[in-house]
Amino acid sequence: MLSILLPTDFSENAMNAIKYALEFFKYQHTEFYFMHAYQNEFYNHKDLKSREVFGDVLMTVRNESQANLENLLQEVKDISHNPRYTYHTISANNNLVEEAQLTAIAKNIDLIVMGTKGVSNDRDIEFGSQTLAVLKYVKCPVLAIPALYSNTQPKHILFPTNYLVPYKRRELKLLSVLAKSYRSSIDVLYVSNSEQLSIRQEDNKVFLALTLQENKVNFLHESSDNVASTIKNYIKEKNIDVITMVNTQHSFLETLLFPSTIDAVSLGLQIPLLAMQNITR
Repeated sequence: MLSILLPTDFSENAMNAIKYALEFFKYQHTEFYFMHAYQNEFYNHKDLKSREVFGDVLMTVRNESQANLENLLQEVKDISHNPRYTYHTISANNNLVEEAQLTAIAKNIDLIVMGTKGVSNDRDIEFGSQTLAVLKYVKCPVLAIPALYSNTQPKHILFPTNYLVPYKRRELKLLSVLAKSYRSSIDVLYVSNSEQLSIRQEDNKVFLALTLQENKVNFLHESSDNVASTIKNYIKEKNIDVITMVNTQHSFLETLLFPSTIDAVSLGLQIPLLAMQNITR
């Protein structure tokens, strides 16, 4: 059974990610945890003008959070009658990143699914600051869904890698399960001016192939020194439905998502991103 965390700020983008998850995982026995972390909403509340009203405002925000989660849960049940699904709600006076991290550990979460943007929905950025913070700091795989994206039957998955990361079996198995559900092919793309691999790279490639042996996997090489541009062109030319990358220091994903500042994104993704965090759990 999969355990999936769905953070929400009750925005349209968050709801779109929830609907995507409900459809995408319809073949899997899944426990969904709908989580609202309301600490920022509390401190930014218009009525929090002095410490004298601290408790009253906190109670108001907490009650609103719980009520909104109950309404969300009812909407979810109306949307999906899947007998494979189990639903839970979490309302927490905490920030999103810390609560997501605590929940991922406590509930042994396999995957976090969330929108690439939140309630602000800034058109000038591809990823909101909250999503980027989760991608960067929460030790759990994340599936980030662009606003209004609705293709829940991916046939072509791109996995760019330099083969330098010692992949974690649990996270590769997650990718394998998701790909098998829709008989998706996985293109493992190595972008480098040299096709020659080191012993470390060869060993990691073999491990990757063995772990994904139940999937259709294509191992490919593109000669280039511009990783971002090569990936972007490949996505467009090959009609890629989902891109997956390992998120670790000095990885492709770190370079693409965090080139200089937390809200700068160079890839311009319009498809879901599955970020594996390369952790042992």
